[in-house]
Amino acid sequence: MFKKPMVIAYKMPWLSYQLMKGKGYLPWVGLPNILLNDSVVPELLQEAATPQALCAATLKQLTDTQNRHKLAALFAEQHLLLKQPSGDLAAAVLENYL
Repeated sequence: MFKKPMVIAYKMPWLSYQLMKGKGYLPWVGLPNILLNDSVVPELLQEAATPQALCAATLKQLTDTQNRHKLAALFAEQHLLLKQPSGDLAAAVLENYL
């Protein structure tokens, strides 16, 4: 929630990846993409997570001014949606049980 451009790279053991991929839960693994229900941040998974691909995706994220501003706005909006008075909410729930 730092409202900065990013690239997600993820590698895991081949068999584990095949098992998880087969579940088909979500098309994304990165929390920003999951929360926004869109591919806003590049995800490089398994064989795609090469140094060259990471470099290219990172440079694009850092040099594309329009994309940086779009991400900052999307992340700021998501931050406000997620920001909750957690202590008050927890106290209200516990109050019902006490």
